[in-house]
Parts: sequence; structure tokens; C-alpha cells
Amino acid sequence: MACVFRRSIACQLSQVLALPPESLIKSISAVPVSKKEEVADFQLSVDSLLEDNNQKSQLDTQDQARRLAEKLKCDTVVTAISAGPKTLNFKINRELLTKAVLQQVTEDGSKYGLKSELFSGLPQKRIVVEFSSPNVAKKFHVGHLRSTIIGNFIANLKEALGHRVTRINYIGDWGMQFGLLGTGFQLFGYEEKLQSNPLQHLFEVYVQVNKEATDDKNIAKLAHEFFHRLELGDTQALSLWQRFRDLSIEEYIQIYKRLGIHFDEYSGESFYREKSRDVVKLLDSKGLLQKTVTGNVVVDLSETGDLSSICTVKRSDGTSLYATRDLAAAIDRMNKYNFDTMIYVADKGQKRHFQQVFQILKIMGYEWAERCQHVAFGIVKGMKTRRGDVTFLEDVLNEVQSRMLQNMASIKTTKKMENPQETAERVGLAALIIQDFKGLLLSDYQFSWDRVLQNRGDTGVFLQYTHARLYSLEETFGCGYLNDVNVACLQEPQSVSILQHLLRFDEVLYKSSQDLQPKHIVSYLLTLSHLAAIAHKTLQVKDSPADVAGARLHLFRAVRSVLANGMKLLGITPVYRM
Repeated sequence: MACVFRRSIACQLSQVLALPPESLIKSISAVPVSKKEEVADFQLSVDSLLEDNNQKSQLDTQDQARRLAEKLKCDTVVTAISAGPKTLNFKINRELLTKAVLQQVTEDGSKYGLKSELFSGLPQKRIVVEFSSPNVAKKFHVGHLRSTIIGNFIANLKEALGHRVTRINYIGDWGMQFGLLGTGFQLFGYEEKLQSNPLQHLFEVYVQVNKEATDDKNIAKLAHEFFHRLELGDTQALSLWQRFRDLSIEEYIQIYKRLGIHFDEYSGESFYREKSRDVVKLLDSKGLLQKTVTGNVVVDLSETGDLSSICTVKRSDGTSLYATRDLAAAIDRMNKYNFDTMIYVADKGQKRHFQQVFQILKIMGYEWAERCQHVAFGIVKGMKTRRGDVTFLEDVLNEVQSRMLQNMASIKTTKKMENPQETAERVGLAALIIQDFKGLLLSDYQFSWDRVLQNRGDTGVFLQYTHARLYSLEETFGCGYLNDVNVACLQEPQSVSILQHLLRFDEVLYKSSQDLQPKHIVSYLLTLSHLAAIAHKTLQVKDSPADVAGARLHLFRAVRSVLANGMKLLGITPVYRM
């Protein structure tokens, strides 16, 4: 794998530069696959070696690269060394490259790329990831899909790197909306409808009570009173709230099952209604609270002390807020998990909220507030089903399954399978995830059903199709080829391009581990699929001599293995027939 070659290059460079090999390894990168022939396999940026780069002219850098290239010698590993614009280029012995990559992919299996030197010395950390967090008594809206799949990806990646990860679903199960819902159900609710279709009925009640409350001040007053009773622990109000919560979580668990996502802990704002009072007392004891003219209790976060930036922690009627409960939850989690990092996956509209929460924790004296991180994301526009505007995730999953079944039925190459519905759902989910992860998480994007479900191009459907197609090769020709491979049979440009690309997997994982952006892995997998599609057409297995067929099958199996590894990190379950 790449690290074997990086170390070899670093050792030779270290002798010339009088630097330890370890300090050079991360500066040596595998060269992205190019359509040009005879491109180098590895590259070293000369700028990374020079101190005070600003004062070095381009000419100096190129001259330095040329002089360095002259001092280095080819050996059994490196067959060519050349100076490029600001770079040193290294070409690896082709047969050695082929043997090392295929052997490493086979031996490492699901750990391929993760055992790289790029991750050596990585301390194993305790990481808490809070994601998804739908609101109780409301159907799972597509607005929560991004938080769910992004949080799952981050948790998957951290776990793959050996960290101890706790996945928390912090459900919105407290707050003024329950005052409205409780009041609404008492006015407009029907017990039989609640039992037959709980979340749909609660959604209808919530919409109706909101509409009535805008015109009728008395309903808004009743809602405030209901939530106040909840906060005081009124048995009747709590009993109704508990029913709403239990029915909601039952339905959410079915949605998560379809998404292939699990949580270690189902938490909720309600868990912190008592502890949030302790937070307010603690803030008061530290002299950090002020009261506004309206009677709200706030923390002044302005640098000048003029209340130009405040965070409200208690309403005038004594009820708690989202921020207060988040403060209590953060303190509780530190006590419980003693985390090294806590990641909140929430949309970019929550940026100010998390800034304020982290700032208050800091001024309360909690130095670990520095370990809290908000991973923000943009919004999806236009994700609607055929049925209309209000889009629930369940409807989207049903729609994607239905459309994929239609697509699969219309394709002549579709194979008979035991459970077409399950396959359609997995392929459809891959389509949704790849569409979502192709760009920067912070960017908004326009959703398009037609683009998402295309069989060709940069889509999740194409990834799944490539994986299934390569698996079909293995099924057809068997696995006897795995024992012995004649690497001399894999020197065609198409084979070399695939091998060069496989070399880069650890760098791509490393990049995603640094910035938590899945787009690096998505781009890598799509390129790998395109390279495999070209090779599949030109590197025939059928009717080829036994050693050629065996070598090619081994190469295609390596591609499929890395495709599967990457997809699983993204939260996609690979399919074996399509």
C-alpha cells in the first residue's frame, strides 16, 4: 500500500535533507489518476520543505526541485525520479506496485487504508456525536435527514479509526411546542385517530392549534399554562406528554431501521428539565445572570457589558429554554462520558445557538467547552414527493423505493433477486446519500429525483451498479484466482490507473478525518467506479489465458472491496445484485 512506498521515498529523502523520515511522510502524496500516460505515482511538494516560502521565487523552488532530483537515486522501489513545477516526482516499480497494492487490499480487508502511517500515533479518543434529533409528536421531516446521515457518517469514520464513539439522538421532547400540542389535543384530538395513526394525527392537531392560536389569544394563554404545568410535574399533563413521546419514538425506530442507523442513547430535552434549574442556580452563584425589563433571565455575552448580545436562560414565568437544557446536557455528558470531543450535527441556522452555549460553558469555567464542535450543514431545496409539499422522510423513502423498482424493472440486465424491495431501498438510499454528500456540507443544494436516480454518471445508483457488476464477475468465475497472481499480467494502462487510484485511499480517508467532509470519499469512489467501468470493457476475463483472467479478477475484486469499504463508511449498504 501507499505507506510502504512513502516510507521508502522518505528514507531516501531524509539522507539528502538531513531530516527524519517521519517528518516527510505526510508531504509525500499519491498522484491523482490522469489521462496522460506515464504519470508519476508519488509527488513531493518542494514548497513544503522550504522555510520562509514567501521570500522564495518560483525560480528558486524549481531550481531546488531540480537539484534535489539530481541528488536522489533510483533503486528497487523507485524506477524514475524527476523534477516538475515545484515538485519532485517518483515512479514506482510497476510489478512491485501491483503486488503490494493487491496484497494489502486482500490482507487488510475492511481495514484497508485505515492502517496507513498517516494515522500512526493517532490517540484513541472518547467521542460523543449528537445527531438526527427529530421533534417528538411530529412526523420525521426530511429536514432531519441531513443531520441523520451526516452524523452517521462522522460516527462511522471515527469508529473505523479506532475511537470510542457514543451516538446520541437528542430528541426535541420538551418546550413550548408541547404546551401548544397538549392544549391542541385537548381541544381537537381524537383517541381513535391517535391509536390508528399517531404521528399523522398529532401533526394535524399541531397545525390546527397553531392556526387557531394566531387568532385566539386565549389558546396561546392555555398553551403557556399547559407547558408551565409540565415544568411543575403535573401528573395529568406529564401522562399525556409521555404518550406522545413513546408513540413518536416507536415510529422513529422503524425509520432508523430502514436507514440502517443505530444509536447508543436516546436522550431528550425532557431529561434536563430538573438539571437546567441547577444550571440557572450555578450561573446565578457566579454572578452571571441579569434580568431584563420583561422579566426574562439572561446571560450577557457582549464584550462591553451593554446587553447587545444576550442568551436567555429562563423565561419570566420561570420555564426553561432550549439553551438552558443544552447547557445541562453538555455538563451531564462530560460527567458521564468524560469525552475528548463532542460533535453536534445540526443545520447552519443553529450556528449562533451553539456559539452561545459554548461561550456560556466557557465563562462558567468549563475548559472542556473547547472540545465541543458544531458541524453545520445547509438545507435541501425541492425534496418533494408526488403527493405534495409537506415532505416526511417516510414518504421520501417509499418514493425512492418505488422509483428504483420501476427503474430496475425497465433495465434488461436486471437480475432476478430474492427481495427486490430491499435492494431497491438500498440502491435508493445510496442515491440520496451520494447526492447529499457530493458537495460541501455547508452548501444548500437543489434536489432532483431525475438526477439522483440516474444509472450512469456520478450517482449512488452507479456506485451500487458497479459493485453488483463486479460481484457478478466473482460469482461467474469463482475465487480460485486469489491464491496466486501473475502481476506481470496487469501492466495495461487501465490496470495501472486503477492501482494508482487504490494507492490514494488512505490519503482520502485522512482528508475526510481532518475536515469531516464526506465529499472526498464520494469523489474517490465515483472515480474508482468510472475506472472500473472502463477496465471492465477492455480487460476481458472470459476467454483470456488462465493467468491473465486470474490477475484481472483479482484486480476487480480489489476494486469491489474498496468500493464496499467506502460505501459502508458513508452509511450505504452495498448490494450484490441489481
